Amino acid sequence: MHGPGEENIKPFKAVMVALISQRQSEQQTKEYLDELAFLAETLGIDSIATFTQRLDLPDVRTFVGKGKLEEIKTYVKAMGVDMVLFDEDLTPSQLRNLEKHLEVTIFDRSLLILDIFLRRAKTSQARTQVELARYQYLLPRLTRMWTHLERQRGGTGTRGGAGEKEIETDRRIIRDKIALLKKKLEKIDRQSATQRKKRSSITRVTLVGYTNVGKSTLMNLLSKSEVFAEDKLFATVDSTVRKVVINQVPFLLSDTVGFIRKLPHTLIESFKSTLDEIREADILIHLVDVSHPGFEEQIDIVNTTLREIDAANKPTLLVFNKIDLYRKVLQEAEDNLYLNGEENLTLIRKHYATKKNFSTVCISAKNRENIDDLLNVLGKMVARRHYMIYPNYLKNETY
Repeated sequence: MHGPGEENIKPFKAVMVALISQRQSEQQTKEYLDELAFLAETLGIDSIATFTQRLDLPDVRTFVGKGKLEEIKTYVKAMGVDMVLFDEDLTPSQLRNLEKHLEVTIFDRSLLILDIFLRRAKTSQARTQVELARYQYLLPRLTRMWTHLERQRGGTGTRGGAGEKEIETDRRIIRDKIALLKKKLEKIDRQSATQRKKRSSITRVTLVGYTNVGKSTLMNLLSKSEVFAEDKLFATVDSTVRKVVINQVPFLLSDTVGFIRKLPHTLIESFKSTLDEIREADILIHLVDVSHPGFEEQIDIVNTTLREIDAANKPTLLVFNKIDLYRKVLQEAEDNLYLNGEENLTLIRKHYATKKNFSTVCISAKNRENIDDLLNVLGKMVARRHYMIYPNYLKNETY
């Protein structure tokens, strides 16, 4: 049997599980499950059903209540489901109890994200970062799921395959692997720091944003490069740096991994050198998918993550992307209050420009709409920083 995400095979069937609580409304739960289904689809997993339950707190043993658990088990057996996906992180005991009761592979949200990152990572640095994060997350959660998944993958660096070993032996092997990966990552981090230091004499601009908002598409447009772009979550994991020139003023533009709700902390820690591209940037371009119904929450999630990595207080250009899709959504809406797309976009821009103190632009990177406006605003921001580095540089009157 092949692992999730491999090509030309029948997709795995999965059901999704989430809780509705006082902190998370039914509408929010639906949106989060839609995102979970998109995550699963990225790995080639077909989500065929959802189960929700109203609980203020997860059951400490099985996440959902006893009755709901039996309902899930009945459906899983009847439909030949391969795995159950939970839109929260499970404790080690919850994971063990669920696998024992449901007798299928269990994925929680973080493990799903980590597996996507592992599949998307291309460079040695990114693969090392993700492998380290994944092993750190799995270490306290070793169950027969570990056995099942690693046998499917043929093991990830362990002789004989982890599935043939006892759990304690597995733990020792994983600890050894974590130690080796940390040493390897320390060396990579030193090399990356040296590379960034060499680039300190030029303005650095970094693209940030929620996953799948179009960062790679905009990167390609601005730098005329061929960075991989796809309509999937985490289409790119590796950071990419390109030199760009606007009105004879050069700067370095970097594209980094997309953020997402509840990004695993082990991943944030492992991606230190990649996230340093953000920490050490002079200017941030915060790209937003304005057509997404939860774009305001996505903005807050990105800003929260930026605060967590000490990168929030930087000059930021807030770019509302996919305005073509936004207009389409409004045209299909029944409520006449929301039919004027241009007025709405103006109100959104004013809100973030005045109350949040951001420079703002509305564009469609895919259709190359309003790109001149973006270049104009970005060019001025880059020029100001450039002349701080080189005060005697002959200034262009445009600025």
